Amino acid sequence: MKSMSATGTVSTQADFLSQFRIDTEPYYRAVGGEVAFFEAAYASRMPIMLKGPTGCGKTRFVEHMAWKLERPLITVSCHEDMTASDLVGRYLLDAEGTVWHDGPLTLAVRLGAICYLDEIVEARQDTTVVIHSLTDDRRILPLEKKNELVQAHPDFQVVISYNPGYQSVLKDLKESTKQRFGALSFSYPQPDVEAEIVAREAGIEMNLARTLVKVAERSRNLKGHGLGEGASTRMIINAGLLASKGVSLAEACQVAVVMPITDDGEIRAALSSAIDACL
Repeated sequence: MKSMSATGTVSTQADFLSQFRIDTEPYYRAVGGEVAFFEAAYASRMPIMLKGPTGCGKTRFVEHMAWKLERPLITVSCHEDMTASDLVGRYLLDAEGTVWHDGPLTLAVRLGAICYLDEIVEARQDTTVVIHSLTDDRRILPLEKKNELVQAHPDFQVVISYNPGYQSVLKDLKESTKQRFGALSFSYPQPDVEAEIVAREAGIEMNLARTLVKVAERSRNLKGHGLGEGASTRMIINAGLLASKGVSLAEACQVAVVMPITDDGEIRAALSSAIDACL
C-alpha cells in the first residue's frame, strides 16, 4: 500500500500550500480586542473557540487572522454525516492500488496550517474527539488505520466555531472538548459599526446601510417570538448588494431577509410589517 500526502520536497510543499494561502487582505472590522487576543493565542499555539450567531463574522475573522499571520488556512465545514476519516484521511483505490490520502486535518497538522472547523457541533461527538490529542501539550494526531503518529508542525493551530443559540442536548460540545480551548465571543456589532460594515461590503451609501441595520434590529427583536434567529449581518449585506443593482429596497429585503429566514406565513407577515416601518 502507498501513501499520498503533501510530505515531499520543500518546493512541493510550498506549491501545495499556496492554494490555502490568502493573498489579499479580507476585510474585517475589529470591534474589541479580538485581533490582539488571537495573535497572542497563536504565539503559544493555543486552540481557539469562536462562539456567536450565524453570519456575525466568525469565518471572516479567521480568514483575516490567517492573512495577518501569513499562515495557510484549511477550512472544514462540519456536518452530521462527517466521520473521523473525513478529517484524518483514508485508504482509497486508484490505478496503482490502495493509496492513503491525508484528510484536511492531517494536512494542516503536517504542514503547519491553521485548521478551522466551522460549526463543529454539527459533527458527531465521536468524530470531534480526534482533535483532543492536538489540543494539549502532546500536539499529536494518531492515524490508527495507518499505524502512524503525526507530530504537529510547530506552526499548526486548530480553531473551531459554533453557534450557542443552536445548542441542544444532542448538539453540544463535550466539556472535555470545551475546556481545551480559549474562547472568543462574537455578536452583531453596534448599529453604527454594523452600518459601516454593510456599506463597505455591499457598496452602498451609509444612509441605506443604516436603514438595513434597522431592518436587522427589528427582526432580531422577534427572536424567541417565532424566529429562531434574527437577520444576520450577512443577510442585510446581501439585501444591500441587491439594492446596489437596482432592486427596490423593499424587494431586496423580501428576497434576502424575509423569505430565507422563515417559512411561517404569519411570521413573514409580521417581519414584513416591521420592515415596512423601517422603510
